[in-house]
Amino acid sequence: MPFPDRRDHAPHSPYPHAWHESGVRTPQPWPPPAVTPMLASHADRERAVDVLRAGYGEGRLAKEEFDQRVARAYAARTVGELAVLVADLPQGPAGIGQGVPAAFLPPPPVTNGKAVGAVVCGALTVVTGGITGIPAVVLGHSARAEIRRSGERGDGLALTGLVLGWLSVAGWALFVVLLVVAGLAASG
Repeated sequence: MPFPDRRDHAPHSPYPHAWHESGVRTPQPWPPPAVTPMLASHADRERAVDVLRAGYGEGRLAKEEFDQRVARAYAARTVGELAVLVADLPQGPAGIGQGVPAAFLPPPPVTNGKAVGAVVCGALTVVTGGITGIPAVVLGHSARAEIRRSGERGDGLALTGLVLGWLSVAGWALFVVLLVVAGLAASG
C-alpha cells in the first residue's frame, strides 16, 4: 500500500495523516518525520496558526484545509505535531522548534579592548587634569587601526577617546604657550 490514509493508523498515532477525512486514500505531502516529544506552548500554537493564516492568505490552502489544520494546531500536544501541520508551507518549520543551538551560532563581534581603554583614558582627562590625554590618543589610533583590520566593534569608543585625548593635549599645549608668553612678558 503506497499511500496510507487516516484509517490505517490508530487515532492516537503521533504520525501525520492525510488531511482529507474522506475514505479516499490521498498521498501525504511529506514523509512521516520523527515527532518531537517536547510539549507545545500556546505561543508555539499561535506561531503555527500564523503560518497557516499566511499560507491561506497566499492561496496555498483551501478554506476547508485551512480550517482543519487550524483545529489540529489548537489541539496539538507537541511541537512535532505543529511542525507537521506547517511543513509544506514556506517558513513553516523555521517558526517551530528550538532554533539553532547557541554552540552553532557565530560568536558576537568583540569590542576592541584598546578602544575601551581609549575612551576610559579620555574620560579620565577631566579628573587627572589632562595627564591621561596622550594615552587616550595613542590607544585611540591603535584601536582604530586594529578595528579596520579585524572588523571588531568599538570604532565609536576609539573615536571618542581620540577626541577627548586631543582636546586634553590641545588644552595642555595652550596652557604651555600661555606660560611661555607670560614668562616672556614678565621678563621683558
